[in-house]
Amino acid sequence: MINLIRPYLSPRVYPLLLLGLASGLPLALTGGTLQAWATVEDVPLKEIGFLTLVGAAYTFKFLWAPLIDRYMPPFLGRRRGWMALSQIFLGLAICGMGLLDPSRSLFWLAALATLVAFLSATQDIAFDAYSADVLRHEERAAGAAIRTLGYRVGMIASGGLAIWLAAVWTGWGSMYILMGLLMFGAAVLTWLAPEPEVTGANDAPRTLYDAFTVPFQEFFSRKGALSILALIVLYKLGDAFAGALSTTFLIRGAGFSPEVVGTVNKILAVIATIVGALIGGGIMGKLGLYRSLMLFGLLQALSNLMYTMIALHPQHLPLMALGVGFENLCGGLGTAAFVALLMALCHVQFTASQFALLSALSAVGRVFVAGPLTPPIVEAYGWPLFFVFTFFIALPGLLVLWLMRAEIKGLEKDPSPAVRTSAAD
Repeated sequence: MINLIRPYLSPRVYPLLLLGLASGLPLALTGGTLQAWATVEDVPLKEIGFLTLVGAAYTFKFLWAPLIDRYMPPFLGRRRGWMALSQIFLGLAICGMGLLDPSRSLFWLAALATLVAFLSATQDIAFDAYSADVLRHEERAAGAAIRTLGYRVGMIASGGLAIWLAAVWTGWGSMYILMGLLMFGAAVLTWLAPEPEVTGANDAPRTLYDAFTVPFQEFFSRKGALSILALIVLYKLGDAFAGALSTTFLIRGAGFSPEVVGTVNKILAVIATIVGALIGGGIMGKLGLYRSLMLFGLLQALSNLMYTMIALHPQHLPLMALGVGFENLCGGLGTAAFVALLMALCHVQFTASQFALLSALSAVGRVFVAGPLTPPIVEAYGWPLFFVFTFFIALPGLLVLWLMRAEIKGLEKDPSPAVRTSAAD
């Protein structure tokens, strides 16, 4: 037990828990929670489906990530400075969402949600780069797991907990204002976090041209670069489809009230996420990156089938609780391994640009494929068959992973992928 806990006590690892929570907090506020708000206000399903497009910033964040690599704020360093700035503006924008009503001002609410997504993506750029830079090689599995735990707890806090708060206590607008205030506290946590000690962490590209070109030249010069991109896009595609309208499904498709959905997410999802993150870090340390990715990817795909059972047995609370808990457990495992993979692929001088490119590609399926396509598939085939489809949608990513097993295992042997020679050297 001591050996399991010790990696999480490193001063470079445990701060990632709360910083990860701050990173995950805005996502549900422009996704599942916004869906729930629109659903209870009787917004049509197709309009709810297209609300997922407000998250496009997560897909395109690689376009301005080079600016995060190139320029350094006058305080807190190259990574923490950008994190603090984005957190302050996120607090303001999220509070602004609380002043609107989806039944009357859906367009303006969606526009402000798009701004929140942009600021959240900027925070993610800086936080992802900070995580990759601050962790030592031997801390990467624990760091990936603990920041995944924080990220998913942040999503649950702004998802299940936020829905519960809005339904039984604060109302929707006040809840959004409360979540906005939490982002101001995140800036204080960023100020207290340690600076990266890895060589080159604060070495910015020499020119703006270098910032926009060299990171991508370095990445695409690697063997198997296109296969890596395919893996990044496909690995969590089935999970993206299953989660695209999961809140709407539980309320409208399975017949549960927003209070029940929020309560189950608030309790069981948190427990499952904590267990999944801690187990995931331990398993990755023993199995290695490739076998962890394969095992967790299979579990992710299987967890989608639990929603088929929920759809076939509506208003069956124990089954719904089991399905939500299992999905959060498996999703946390898969995300932890996926984040460890992205960390291993980044060069320290261009961490923001390369991590943003890779993580943005992973959002392609969620934003541009799963969101728009889920409503017509559900309307044509129904919820039970839809979730069966999501299981098969997950399989191509696992096939690509298997085909790339030699390359992924090679990353495990590299003691310091973050300092490999780049095209800029």
